[in-house]
Amino acid sequence: MAHPGKRIQIDVKHVQRKCMSKELIELEEKYYQYTAIDEYTRQRVLWASKEHSTYASTQFTKIVVKKFKYKIECIQTDNGFEFTNRLNSQKAKEKTIFEKKLEELGIKHKLIRPRTPRHNGKVKRSHRKDQERVYYERIFVSFEDFKEKLRHWNREYNNFPMKPLGWKSPNEKYESFQAL
Repeated sequence: MAHPGKRIQIDVKHVQRKCMSKELIELEEKYYQYTAIDEYTRQRVLWASKEHSTYASTQFTKIVVKKFKYKIECIQTDNGFEFTNRLNSQKAKEKTIFEKKLEELGIKHKLIRPRTPRHNGKVKRSHRKDQERVYYERIFVSFEDFKEKLRHWNREYNNFPMKPLGWKSPNEKYESFQAL
């Protein structure tokens, strides 16, 4: 990518039950991590949600647009029903509220080919890192606890130097682009 905002990858990670306290499991709570990652800077926005739907995806998009300090040209997602009806035989031509929101914001929506998660590789790789740093051996005792741990981890991630960025952090990569 040539500049920040050219393409943002978005995906959703389901929080495993083994990461939740017994009380949350008894309440049948379900948590999801929405992730947006800029392909140029690798800056991320994480959002904790109790819902996995086009409505939640639309809410997350509003947050992403506010958090990133640059214009977003394209958002790339998989073909999940939280983003599109493309693979829904009865509603394939009907746009979701997520797709309508992207149109309203003037953001192109790129869908990857079905069953090719590697095409969303940056967000998938970041989810593996989340698994190592946030989800292994941790128990969330409440939704607020989950949100707080995601917030701390996202700040750490965006300030951690990365080899693909010439050992700059995602935030430093953005700042160096601004200086050009």
